[in-house]
Amino acid sequence: MNRPILGISMGDPFGNGPEITVRALNDRTVYDRCRPLVVGDVSSMNYALKVAKKVSGIGLALNPVKDMKDARFTYGAIDVLDLGLVPAGQIPDTSGQDEPRPFGIGACALGGEASFQYVKKVVELAMAGEVDATVTNALAKEAINMAGHHYSGHTEIYADYTHTDKYTMMLAHEGLRVVHVSTHVSLREACDRVKKARVLECIRIASEGCKALGIEDPKIGVAGLNPHCGENGMFGREEIEEIQPAIDQALADGINIPEKKPTPPDTIFSKALGGWYDIVVVMYHDQGHIPLKVKGFVYNREEKHWEAVAGVNVTLGLPIIRASVDHGTGFGHAGSGHANELSLINAMDYAIRLARHADRKEGE
Repeated sequence: MNRPILGISMGDPFGNGPEITVRALNDRTVYDRCRPLVVGDVSSMNYALKVAKKVSGIGLALNPVKDMKDARFTYGAIDVLDLGLVPAGQIPDTSGQDEPRPFGIGACALGGEASFQYVKKVVELAMAGEVDATVTNALAKEAINMAGHHYSGHTEIYADYTHTDKYTMMLAHEGLRVVHVSTHVSLREACDRVKKARVLECIRIASEGCKALGIEDPKIGVAGLNPHCGENGMFGREEIEEIQPAIDQALADGINIPEKKPTPPDTIFSKALGGWYDIVVVMYHDQGHIPLKVKGFVYNREEKHWEAVAGVNVTLGLPIIRASVDHGTGFGHAGSGHANELSLINAMDYAIRLARHADRKEGE
């Protein structure tokens, strides 16, 4: 599979998804690697094109489609499967000004309903085999809940609509990868969720996820929960009672965990960056997100803008491929045409890599 078809959900129409999609698809080489199809609204994408031309001189067009067979997959005209959910009159238009302004709308039910339906549609396309992988732009959890869709994020939507019980989030930037025992719950609840069965499940999914990327014998690092991994029970017993038993079972299953025990959270990422592991299992959301974003997000303090917003979010354990940007909707700046597309490009590259590996496995 030289050029897998990627179904790209546009994200919240009042967020940064439309503009970073335009910027990403302005790279001609993208079309050498894949066939991108944006699932969203022509109204939003048209506005993003106007702003991109004004701010960056990008001169692309749209190819609105109602059916996959109408897609051209040709550089210069972005294929958009138009769901027609956002009236053009609802989009604040400052594209005629010298410097287009942010939308200033934020989370709203219209944006939540639209972004939810884009995700639902790309999942349906993937489950039907019409796209080889899916890539998601950012949605706002508050907005989709305002629209009546009570999910805590993309991962849970995908799990529900693919009927998947065992799954986890993987974040990746360059050679650093992490998977989470828990994500969108309170820190207090996250501690309660550190149980042998779930830790073992995440170790297994992490190992299989690396293999899906072509890493034949992945090395797994497993973070502790407590300071100094509990110091033999002085600062907590989760390492003794839950994490170590999970590691022991994983080792018995043949999974490669070089240290054979949990690693203190304050050193595990330095080791990961040094090549000790191919992936790290972390116990809660921020334990994994903070190091990834410290590495992938770069702010220029002199020029006061983000030079890089890099990183990928991949949902492991699904029957379909899903990679995503690793940032939010950027409501404060969305619509101005200055959003950084690097994370979306990274996500597309991961989706391509996973799709090609899956195709090779099917051919064996």
